This record gives sequence, structure tokens and C-alpha cells, in this order.
Amino acid sequence: MNTITLSEIREDLRDIRYYYSRKELFRKASSNVGINYVEEKLSKYNNAICLAPPRLYDLYVSLYLENNTQESLSEKLCYSPEYISKLNKQLVNFFLKNFNETKEETNNE
Repeated sequence: MNTITLSEIREDLRDIRYYYSRKELFRKASSNVGINYVEEKLSKYNNAICLAPPRLYDLYVSLYLENNTQESLSEKLCYSPEYISKLNKQLVNFFLKNFNETKEETNNE
């Protein structure tokens, strides 16, 4: 059974953030070049985040889809940067737990 690691989740989230920052380019290029693999990650992460607590859902959308930095988001929400960092760690751990439980359930079937 292969489990996903924290570093893999962080790398995936960087890819997702990049995709959304350049979404129009990816959409236009997909008809000529083909669909990039990151779109599979989008589906996986977007499906999982729907099961998250509202605060983590908001953080995911704000940081990764809307391309805010932790610093800028802390200013917008009137939270400390440390608190946003703490929430981001909770978000990564949420994905870790969700994906590894899903793999475990799939392997037990």
C-alpha cells in the first residue's frame, strides 16, 4: 500500500496554486497541446476539500485557487500570519488523513 506523504501534498498544492494563477493559459493550450496532468490533481483535491471544515475549505480556496499568500490573507482576514500558517498545516494534515484513509478503504475492498 502506497501512502501519500506530507511533502507530496505540499508539492501538489504548489502545482494547484500555479495552475490557478495561469488558468487561462492552461485552458487555451489544452485544445492544442492536451490536458495537463495537474487537472487530475485538481479533481482529487477539490473533491476532498468538500469534506473539510469550513475554515479549511475557505483557506484552500483563498490560498490555492485565489492565489493569495499567507501574509496577504492574514491581512485580509485580520488573523496573524502565524495563525494562517497553523491553519495551512491543518489543511495539509487534513489532505494527508483523507487520502491515506481513502487508499486504505480501497485496499480493504
